Amino acid sequence: MGVEIREDPVTDDEFEEMKQFVHDYLAASVESEDDGGRMRWYPWHSAQYRYNHILNVVTVATRIAEREGANVDVVRVASLFHDIAKLEVDQDVHAEAGARITREYLGSHCDYPASFVDEVCSAIEAHSYQGPLSDLGLEARCLIESDLLDKVGANGMTLILLRMGYEARGHTDAPEMIDRIVERGQNVLDRIESETAESIAHQRLKRVRWFREWLLEEVAVLDDDSESAIDELAN
Repeated sequence: MGVEIREDPVTDDEFEEMKQFVHDYLAASVESEDDGGRMRWYPWHSAQYRYNHILNVVTVATRIAEREGANVDVVRVASLFHDIAKLEVDQDVHAEAGARITREYLGSHCDYPASFVDEVCSAIEAHSYQGPLSDLGLEARCLIESDLLDKVGANGMTLILLRMGYEARGHTDAPEMIDRIVERGQNVLDRIESETAESIAHQRLKRVRWFREWLLEEVAVLDDDSESAIDELAN
């Protein structure tokens, strides 16, 4: 069922105000904790990373929504707010908490009808759903697919390589770590529904595999096992 909103869509100025609110909320979530926040030594648990992740999700979700015929305004706003509570509550309740914050913001800053607000908050609440995406509405699926895709590809590789440093791993462990991204990408492909998201996933996985092959060629002189891995990759 479609969502009736104002004659004008979400304006650029309104969306920029929303972005600033989300950015400041995440920063405040970290600053309010004396110890710097839970697990803040991992970059992906920082306010900076979380905001960057959110912007990535907004970009990809908008692309999927446009191509799949979803309500783009609902998807954009839901994507922007989906992880706003990520740094201040436990993982298993952050979606519901994010929906509550979003409802309060939209109710006090905007004049969208209740149907629009409900649709946005419903997508946010659903974005942690672990069941089949076919169970959900199109807007929620766009959000979840883009959220999953951000963990695959260059961003996923960067984070997992950063994790190597925090775990004191040597650089010859990198191919094994990259394999985790490949496995994650395959799991994403098994779960996503839209042709647009599937196309993006295949493209990103292709790049990950290419990077792994290149990496193996460079570390082969230090690790004999890598030469065998290259041969297996070529066969």
